[in-house]
Amino acid sequence: MKRFLREVKAELKKVSWPDKKELSAYTGVVFISVVVAALVIWVMDTGFAESLKVLLK
Repeated sequence: MKRFLREVKAELKKVSWPDKKELSAYTGVVFISVVVAALVIWVMDTGFAESLKVLLK
């Protein structure tokens, strides 16, 4: 277990952490992507639901 934790610590030192500006930009991109994906899923779900209503009448 100690060896594993030492190796994890060594790997984390190699990571290139983003600065505050990059982090804000990446957060914005992720937020917009999630909103767009949610809208696409909502539109598709609504379309399929309406299609099923028409087919089942």
